[in-house]
Amino acid sequence: MASKTPECYICAQCGATSPQWLGRCPRCGQWNTYGLQAASAPLPASSQGQARVLRLKDAAEDVQHPFSCGLEPLDHLLGSGLVPGAVLLLGGEPGIGKSTLLLQVAGHVARLGHAVLYASGEETLAQVRARGERLNILHDNLLSLATSSCDDIVAAMHQTRPHLLILDSVQTVACTDVDGLPGNVNQVRAVATRIIEACRSLNVCAILVGHVTKDGALAGPRLLEHMVDTVLSLEGDRKQAYRLMRVFKNRFGSSEELLVFRMSAGGLNVIEDPSTFFLEDRDPSLSGTAVVMAMESKRPLAVEVQALCSRSYLTIPRRVALGFDLNRLNLLLAVLEKRLRLNFAQVDIYAKVGGGLKLTDPGLDLGLVTAILSSYYDRPLPPKALFFGEMDLNGQIRPVAGQDLRQRQAGRLGYTPIVGPGTVHTIAELAARLFGKGR
Repeated sequence: MASKTPECYICAQCGATSPQWLGRCPRCGQWNTYGLQAASAPLPASSQGQARVLRLKDAAEDVQHPFSCGLEPLDHLLGSGLVPGAVLLLGGEPGIGKSTLLLQVAGHVARLGHAVLYASGEETLAQVRARGERLNILHDNLLSLATSSCDDIVAAMHQTRPHLLILDSVQTVACTDVDGLPGNVNQVRAVATRIIEACRSLNVCAILVGHVTKDGALAGPRLLEHMVDTVLSLEGDRKQAYRLMRVFKNRFGSSEELLVFRMSAGGLNVIEDPSTFFLEDRDPSLSGTAVVMAMESKRPLAVEVQALCSRSYLTIPRRVALGFDLNRLNLLLAVLEKRLRLNFAQVDIYAKVGGGLKLTDPGLDLGLVTAILSSYYDRPLPPKALFFGEMDLNGQIRPVAGQDLRQRQAGRLGYTPIVGPGTVHTIAELAARLFGKGR
């Protein structure tokens, strides 16, 4: 009688194992992340110890020649284009434009003479073709497959030998010999493993589409991000036209790059110089608005920060922040109350970043508090003024990363005065200079 296959529980976040189910992972501290999986059988003795040990300097050099994806800014973002045998993971919210962008890339690569296999697990081929006709990317080199079976995709790769594989999405595909429904932790791990093995053996570049959770993290096991070569994220507000592509991991280039797209009827278009693109139709004569030179990755962006202070009739006044952390807004308001002796106890305060952007740059602080003070005193700021700098809990203005780059970009765009670390030292000094207030 055959022995029963041993089973173990694996954490979907950090990959920790346990012989029994645990409610909370002792390694990463997450709750309800353990799932049942059959333990791997030990390797036979004949297959063990076959790997050769070499001096690192004697290892053969693996020379790969990247090919263009048809979009030069995206090639630069990836490092040098699409590398044969590499696997990329693209995540983003539903409806953000992942499928549209990758179908555009598939069309561009096909026009350059490379075979592309587009495997869709979410849509039928008729739906994919309808989008392809709208984007005008249909080509003889663009092959398609609608399936939820990983075996079908691997077989199609061996049959067609494409240069580029696009799998949309990895959570909708399943392996027949692995337990669980598509999207299950075990299935995602198994599908990714087989696709990566096939790409390595056939020298095929693959782009996997990944779903995200409500917190914005990639769904599935954290191991998936370690298995691939590049992790990309497409972000933005689905109700806005702008999309940001960030790089979280890149084995072939920098992980400090950023790309800005604009959604149109013809798909996603790259914004070559997004420095002032988010300031369209801005009216500088209104109070409560300030221009900030923010740094996203290595790219300086001039964005508008808006604030509205209005009388509150609630016991606890409202605090609303869009595009940045609400806790950050509460912290800055506490500093203003302490250092400028302001009373916000009966004031509702709403603040947002224009263009639907989400920023984490600490250099946003100075522009944000300036916009709040402008709305509070109902006095507009100088039309071409620009702000950047971090404010500490004592009201001091601190230097920020990329300060020289921000100043050069602001000067090139004609902003004056440029208010930042070095030109102003405290928030009280800034309030006195702009509004005649403060101590």
